[in-house]
Amino acid sequence: MIVPFKNNRNEISDENPSSSPFVKGGLGGFGECFFKWTGRLPFLKKEGFTLIELMVVIVILGILAGLVLPRFMGRTEEAKRTKAKLQMENLEAALKLYKLDTGSYPSTEQGLEALVQIPTTGAIPRNWREGGYLEKSQIPLDPWGRPYVYLAPGVKNKDFDLKSLGADGEEGGEGENQDIER
Repeated sequence: MIVPFKNNRNEISDENPSSSPFVKGGLGGFGECFFKWTGRLPFLKKEGFTLIELMVVIVILGILAGLVLPRFMGRTEEAKRTKAKLQMENLEAALKLYKLDTGSYPSTEQGLEALVQIPTTGAIPRNWREGGYLEKSQIPLDPWGRPYVYLAPGVKNKDFDLKSLGADGEEGGEGENQDIER
């Protein structure tokens, strides 16, 4: 039962600041103030997804995955071979710049290392570019984690041969294990 009292303005009011927390909304009137402040009852809020909506989304994602994934599966070896070809083109361009500056390609003994640091063996070039001929100042490994094979003068090409030994890391091979040459 609520007992009327006089507030600061000498008016009779039903509110009693010292009333029990279980009277009039509980917690000393906090609940009533909270609902007036938010404008709604939080436990009546109906937002979110139903189970059927979630199941429809999962089925659609499954169908899309079933159509798209098979196209990308098995493409990793093809991507590695493409990456090897691109890296070899970059190495070939760096070797050509080396020749423009120094007058000759690095020897087999000097190897691709001559592109990142001035050779100390064989014919030491006079006009070697400070900083080297590769952007990151390091020779990339092929996509299988092995160094590229460099021969100068080349067996197949007059100036030099550059190749990756493929997935198996051995001379020759077929399919994924086939050597990649420039």
